[in-house]
Amino acid sequence: MADIKYEIVENIGVISELPKGWTKELNLISWNNREPKYDLRDWSPNHEKMGKGITLTLEELKSIQTLLTEKGISRSS
Repeated sequence: MADIKYEIVENIGVISELPKGWTKELNLISWNNREPKYDLRDWSPNHEKMGKGITLTLEELKSIQTLLTEKGISRSS
């Protein structure tokens, strides 16, 4: 299996902390030197290991935000 290269361009924030120090984070990541995408996944404390996750374009992230707003789900909910 080929090595996957990644660069965390921006750490948006930690969503939750998991057992053994892992965190679920939203980051802007460039995968294999491509255009950065928004990425939601679990990370080890040193960001050397990662769990399965999902990557989203800005448009997809905005669509999620719109869906949450339409359903009445907000930061204060």
